[in-house]
Amino acid sequence: MLFNSRGVSVLLAISIAIVTTAFLSLLEGIGTTALILTFILSASSAYLLISIVLEFLFFKEINKLYEVFNKLGEKNYSFVNDIETQKSFNPLRKINQEIFSYAANKQQEIDELKRMATYRREFLADVSHELKTPIFAAQGFVYTLIDGAVKDKKVRGKFLKKAAKSLDGLEMLVNDLLTLSHIEAGEITMHFEELDLLALVEDVFDQFEGKTDKKNMNLQFDKVYDAPINVIADYQRIYQVIVNLISNAIKYSDENTEIVVGFEVTEKDVTIAIQDHGAGISPEHIKRIFERFYRIDKSRSKERGGTGLGLAIVKHIIEAHGSSVSVTSTVGKGSLFSFKLPAKKIPEPYVPQVDEEEEAE
Repeated sequence: MLFNSRGVSVLLAISIAIVTTAFLSLLEGIGTTALILTFILSASSAYLLISIVLEFLFFKEINKLYEVFNKLGEKNYSFVNDIETQKSFNPLRKINQEIFSYAANKQQEIDELKRMATYRREFLADVSHELKTPIFAAQGFVYTLIDGAVKDKKVRGKFLKKAAKSLDGLEMLVNDLLTLSHIEAGEITMHFEELDLLALVEDVFDQFEGKTDKKNMNLQFDKVYDAPINVIADYQRIYQVIVNLISNAIKYSDENTEIVVGFEVTEKDVTIAIQDHGAGISPEHIKRIFERFYRIDKSRSKERGGTGLGLAIVKHIIEAHGSSVSVTSTVGKGSLFSFKLPAKKIPEPYVPQVDEEEEAE
């Protein structure tokens, strides 16, 4: 082709050779052989230099631009993984990199929109399923009473208690959904204050005394703590975190076991760890246990109760305190949940984000 790097190089090289030979012919004593050699040498050297310059500085980058525009037109952003990040003084390459950057941003927007669309679909499906269960249960009990069972006092009392239990579960689910949505939207402000973490955990122990007695379980500290353990935190939210974690530990631990709470105190922060001796969590589940409605054992989840939102709420509350929840677990031996709270400094304001762990697989 005439209008490619080689064609343009040939035309320019011949033009330069003709001009050079013409000027040289004006000089006296220059023979024909010298003029021919001059033409050949100037044409060949000019061709090599021009073709290299055009190929590597212009046509190569122009071809890349052409390919990029074609892919942008096809809405194909797969090429963004091959973006060249090195700096260049070539203006065409800079333009190329700007287009690459634009395409990369568009690809990220597209991926985020797809991810959020998938999340919305799954979230709506999960919420619908979780709401349907207690509503249908309560509805069934009420309609059974309306159909005549209300005349039997024994049946009436039994069914009303079951309907009330289903409605209590529905209320718990709605409250957890509201709490989670408010935290993620930044509508709940953390009220940081100095509090005694040891006393807070003791209050939680007292709350679960009845449940642990039924399973012959013990709630205890890893050692005797004589002095208060002061941290900077929101009392109500950290109380909610400890309640959720200990509640889960009781649900998923075997009878005649113990749940141990320990503290590691430093000048900057305090680490609280909750160890159970239950079934444990396999590695593939650990990555997802903080997702909304994610349950390890779906077949037994209804028996154990809960809304499936407890750990998601825990995660967001701890992040609002400038920390994160760590989990280590061994199948068949138990799990250890731990997090840190600042001992002195008030955490930075919380900016809620949807993490990769919540992305539906």
